[in-house]
Amino acid sequence: METLRPPIYLYTDGSCRQNPGPGGWGAILVCGSLRKELSGGEALTTNNRMELMAVIEGLKAIKWKDAVVHIWSDSEYVVKAIEEGWLRAWLANDFKDKNNKKKKNEELWREFAELAENFTLHFHWLKGHAGHPENERCDQLAFAQATAFTQAV
Repeated sequence: METLRPPIYLYTDGSCRQNPGPGGWGAILVCGSLRKELSGGEALTTNNRMELMAVIEGLKAIKWKDAVVHIWSDSEYVVKAIEEGWLRAWLANDFKDKNNKKKKNEELWREFAELAENFTLHFHWLKGHAGHPENERCDQLAFAQATAFTQAV
């Protein structure tokens, strides 16, 4: 008999001290009463890369195949890429625009697309810095990582 698993909620945020510059990402996974915080960063990056890295790293931390995952992000770049079909178009066109120029963050989007095949994903946009507790905590995690990379430079 198949056991029904509860949905997983993934909250994400990215931060960049300059764009480009030192950046960080934060993610929170919530499943029932379980909660896990993740964060990381890079010395030279962009805000969009950090927003996407938060989603990727959050998904990598999920061990269940076929899990239902609700992803909450304040990044229109990330949410619209999925919900409005941008990623599908980028993949179909090998990440080239109408001028045959490569789109940015191709390697991250390809990594995301591969990971996404393992889950049932539902994306939700939320307004950043609007008091949502998990989004605010992700922002703190991301900012701390960006600050750590700023101080290391």
